[in-house]
Amino acid sequence: MATGRKIEDESEARRCLLAAKRSGLSAGEWARGRGIDGRSLHAWQMNLERAGVPARTRRREPRVTPAARELVELVPATRGGGAGRYVLEVAGARVEFGDDASVATLRRVLEALRSC
Repeated sequence: MATGRKIEDESEARRCLLAAKRSGLSAGEWARGRGIDGRSLHAWQMNLERAGVPARTRRREPRVTPAARELVELVPATRGGGAGRYVLEVAGARVEFGDDASVATLRRVLEALRSC
């Protein structure tokens, strides 16, 4: 699975979404053609929509989701081959893990996060 780079901030996301709309392509097609991870752009698109800012590339109505939840982007932190590294950031907390993380360890981390 080839992934591109992730979108760094809201300003870049807005520029990319507008460029995708102007191109006539879907946001995912546009992103893939430019080496950008389509999941990253889609996550920004959904977060902007949830914040009440209409995403300019929306082609269908967004699914109704609880407003208190925020989409968390999870994209491999490495480029190229080899084991992937993942970074999960939520409300100032940061967790990093790799493809070699055990299911038991990830389960313990998730259980600890649920208790917060």
